[in-house]
Amino acid sequence: MSLPGPGEAAPADVLARLQAVVDAALVHLSLDDLLDELLTRVRDALDADTCAVLLLDEDGLELVARAAKGIEEEVEQGVRIPMGRGFAGRIAATRRPVIIEDVDHSYVLNPILREKGIKSLLGAPLVVEGRILGVVHVGTLVPRVFTDEDMSLLQVVAQRVALAIDRSLAHERVVQMTEVQRDFVALAAHELRTPATTVYGLAATLHERRDDLPPETVEQLENTLYEQADRMRRLVDQLLDLSRLDAERIHVAPQRVPLRRCLEDIVRSAAAESRDQVEVAVPDGLDVLADPTTLERVVANLVGNALRYGAPPVVVTAEQSDNHVRIYVEDHGEGISDDFVPYLFERFRRSEDSTTKAAGTGLGLAIARAHARAHGGDVFYRGEGRGARFELVLPAQPLTGG
Repeated sequence: MSLPGPGEAAPADVLARLQAVVDAALVHLSLDDLLDELLTRVRDALDADTCAVLLLDEDGLELVARAAKGIEEEVEQGVRIPMGRGFAGRIAATRRPVIIEDVDHSYVLNPILREKGIKSLLGAPLVVEGRILGVVHVGTLVPRVFTDEDMSLLQVVAQRVALAIDRSLAHERVVQMTEVQRDFVALAAHELRTPATTVYGLAATLHERRDDLPPETVEQLENTLYEQADRMRRLVDQLLDLSRLDAERIHVAPQRVPLRRCLEDIVRSAAAESRDQVEVAVPDGLDVLADPTTLERVVANLVGNALRYGAPPVVVTAEQSDNHVRIYVEDHGEGISDDFVPYLFERFRRSEDSTTKAAGTGLGLAIARAHARAHGGDVFYRGEGRGARFELVLPAQPLTGG
C-alpha cells in the first residue's frame, strides 16, 4: 500500500488514521492534553511502541522533551537535545525526516532511548509556515525497517500535529496574557494602595499639624513619608518594566563600564543601611559592556534580595570567562527550596519562605533576567552548598589592540 500522490484518492485506513489525529487536534486547546491524545494516535497510526514530541526552547538552541508515550522518562528527566546534534537535533536542523534502523550502532544523544530497549526510530520535523516548532518521533522495541510509506505517513501526520501545537501554543499565549493583565491590575491596586494611603495620611498630618508637633515627630513623619514615596517609585518602575517586557520593548545602550567601581557604587546605594554586611571582591581592570542604569537595577535587585531573604555576609565577586563577564551575588542564608527553583524567574511567583520574610511583588528576578537577556546575557541561580548564589552573565568589553 502506498500513500496517494497529488490528485489520487487515499486508502480508507490511511484517511481514518489521519482523521483521528485531526479530530484530537480540534478537541483540545490545552497543549498537555492535546499532546497526550495526539501521541497515542500517532503511535497507533505508525504501529509503533513509543512516541515523543520535543519542542524548541525560547532561544531556539535546544529541543526539550514535552510529551512522550512509552518513554515517559524523556519528560520526567527534562531531556534537552542541542540543535543539529543526535537524532532529534539533526531532524530539526535539516527539517527532514530521519530513519535509524539500528539504534545500538547509531549516534543517538538521548541515553533513555537505549535504556528502554528501542531498536529502530523514525522522526519528522514539526514545521508551520516555515517555522520549526520541534520534532515528533516514533520507535519500536524490535528491529524494524521503516518504509517510504511509513515516512510519508509520519510527515503528513507531523504537518497536522504541528498545526495543532501551533494553535494550542497561540491559545496558551492568549490565556497567559489575560492572566498577566489580570495580575498586573491586581498587583498595582494591592501594592500601591498601602503606600499611597500612608503617603496621603502623613502628608495630611504634616500639612494640618506640623506647627503643633515636636521637631523629632516631624522628622520621623518626614522620614516615613520619604520611605513610602520611594517604595511607590520603585513599584512604579517595576510596573513600567513589566509593561515593556510584555511589549518586548526593552532597550539598552551598552557602554564600557569599569566593573569594580560600578559595583561598589551600586552596593553603596542599594545597601546603604547594611553596607558592612556586603563585600565587593572584584579585581581592578575588569570591564563589562552594559547599560549602566540597567546594570545598577539588576545588581541592586540581586543584592537587595540577598539582604532581605538570605543572611550576611553577602559577597559580590566577578570574573571574565571567554567573551563574558560573570558577576556573582552570594549570601549565607538557607538558600532557596528545590521545589521553588523552577519558578524563580516567573512573574508574580514568590516562595512561601519569602512571603513571611519581606514584602515583594514577585517581579524583580523576572525583570532582571529580561534586562540581562536584552544585553545578550542571562541570570542564573546556583544553589550549591549553603546560601543562594545568583550569576549575572554579560558581554565583556572587547579588547582593542594598540
